[in-house]
Amino acid sequence: MKQAPIGLFDSGLGGLTIRREVMQILPSEDTLYLADSAQAPYGEKSPKRILELSRRNTRWLLEQGCKLIVVACNTATTNAIAALRKEFPVSFIGIEPAIKPAALQSKRKRVGVLATRGTLSSSLFANTSKLHAAGIEVLEQEGRGLVRLIESGRLEDPETREHLKGLLQPMVEAGIDHLVLGCTHYPLLIPILEEVLPPAVQVVDCGPAVARQTRAVLEEEGLIRSPGEAPVHKVFTTGDPGIANIMLRHMGYPENARHLEF
Repeated sequence: MKQAPIGLFDSGLGGLTIRREVMQILPSEDTLYLADSAQAPYGEKSPKRILELSRRNTRWLLEQGCKLIVVACNTATTNAIAALRKEFPVSFIGIEPAIKPAALQSKRKRVGVLATRGTLSSSLFANTSKLHAAGIEVLEQEGRGLVRLIESGRLEDPETREHLKGLLQPMVEAGIDHLVLGCTHYPLLIPILEEVLPPAVQVVDCGPAVARQTRAVLEEEGLIRSPGEAPVHKVFTTGDPGIANIMLRHMGYPENARHLEF
């Protein structure tokens, strides 16, 4: 099992930002990434449907022999990971908005969260905010339309920039000093965020913490891959491989995505 790949799935291509962090901290590990782009965005689906899709993705990754699964999707984590942990004999690493570090670092005691509707309406998000943001004003903003723009490969489109700017404006006017990215798609927008946000607003992404947790669990279970052959990284998508390849090139990766039909 040490030589088996780390499995990751997301509602689309956003979880590649999590894979990037995992690859950096675990450079010897193989990875197998599943982008369910045909069903994106998960954030607009019912909790029941999100769980069904998450189970399906998990079964497929386990059939490919994955030793651990990273649910590289905030919405799937908040709506499905508890059930997945009960149903499948493998460790799961989940994603949740990095409210805790933002709350600890905030000087104005005012933090913004940009996330999908599915994440913002979940009990896990509510509990995380209650636990870690006592005394902090948390301003929530649903990232309407952002996942679709990213999934269509329109990162450089002026429409994407203007749409994002419009979503952020109320939080900026309210005086936030930290912006928590509550969807794994959103780190792909960081170059634009750095342009449209005031310099005083710090963007907080959970990716590095997720990668550290992945390494810690593999170490605890004795599943760190032995050094040797170069790692193999595979990407499958239920959507258009051409769009996935555009994203992979944008992030500097040479592999080509393969189409997967469920």
